[in-house]
Amino acid sequence: MTNRPPILEVVNLQKTYDSGQVALKDVSLSVHEGEILALLGPNGAGKTTLISIICGIVRATGGHVTVGGHDIVDDYRAARRMIGLVPQEMVLEPFARVTSSLTLSCGLFGMRPDRAYLDDLMRRLSLYDKRQSTTMTLSGGMKRRVLIAKALAHKPRVLFLDEPTAGVDVELRKDMWAIVRALRDDGVTVILTTHYIEEAEAIADRIGIISGGSLVLVEDKVALMDRLGQRQMRLKLETPVSAVPASLAHHALRVAEDGDLVYTYDGLKGPAVGDLLFELANAGLKLKDVETKRRSLEDIFVDLIHNGDHAR
Repeated sequence: MTNRPPILEVVNLQKTYDSGQVALKDVSLSVHEGEILALLGPNGAGKTTLISIICGIVRATGGHVTVGGHDIVDDYRAARRMIGLVPQEMVLEPFARVTSSLTLSCGLFGMRPDRAYLDDLMRRLSLYDKRQSTTMTLSGGMKRRVLIAKALAHKPRVLFLDEPTAGVDVELRKDMWAIVRALRDDGVTVILTTHYIEEAEAIADRIGIISGGSLVLVEDKVALMDRLGQRQMRLKLETPVSAVPASLAHHALRVAEDGDLVYTYDGLKGPAVGDLLFELANAGLKLKDVETKRRSLEDIFVDLIHNGDHAR
C-alpha cells in the first residue's frame, strides 16, 4: 500500500500450547499505517491467539513481532504503548466511574490524561452523559462503548478490535464504524476480527483469512473481489428451457430450476453480453428480463475455508 515501513510486522509466528494444540503455524503479516485490515476465520482458527500474542497477553513459541519498530518482547513497554485492544470479553471495573476508568487506562501506559481528548472521545461514543456513572449500572451496549473508549484513551497508533460488534445494537455498530473510519483518516491502523463478513466487506482496506492456524491469504479487498468475485447473470426467458441449446453450449450457461438460463463469468473479464444476446435470439429464445449479481465476500470466504488453494 505504501513505501513506508510497516507499523506492524509479524514474522513466522508460531504458537503451540502445552496440550499440544497448534494454534498458529508460521504466520507472517505486514500491516501499514492508516489501513484497516479485517481478519476472518471460523471459531478456533487462531484469530484471537494472534491478537493476544501481539498485545502481550500470550507468549509465542516461535517467530517475532514488532510494532512501530519495537519488538514486543525485548521492548515490550514501547510496543504495548502503541497498541489499543478492545477484547471480546466484557471486562470492566464494576464500581469505577466511566471517566475515572479512562483516566486509569492512561495511567497504565504512563500517560497523563488529556481531558479535552477524553471528553471528545466520550462524546463521539455517546458516553459523555454517563461519564459519572459506574460501569455496573450501564447497559451491555454502553459497557461495550466504555471498552472502546478505554482502548483509545492513551491514543494508540494500532487498534485491535476482537469481535467488537458481537451482540451489540445497530446504533453502536454504526457509531463504531464511523469512529474507525475517522481513526483511519488520522493515520491509526485498525485490525479487526468479525463474524459479520458484510462489515468487513464494507469497511476494510485489506482482507486476511485464517484457517487452522495458517494465514490462507492477505489481499487488497478490491483486488480480491475482482479476482474471485465472479458475477452471475440470470436470463429470464418467456418460455422456460430444460437444457442449454447446443448453439449456446460454448458459453458458461446452466439451466436454473425454473427454466431460466444462468451465465457465470469472471469478475476480471466482462462477458460478451451483446454476442450472447444475439445468439440467444438466433436460438429462438425470447428474453423477458435480466438480473445480475456479484459473488459476495462471504461466498469467497466460505470457498477458501472449505476448498483452500483450489478456491484461489
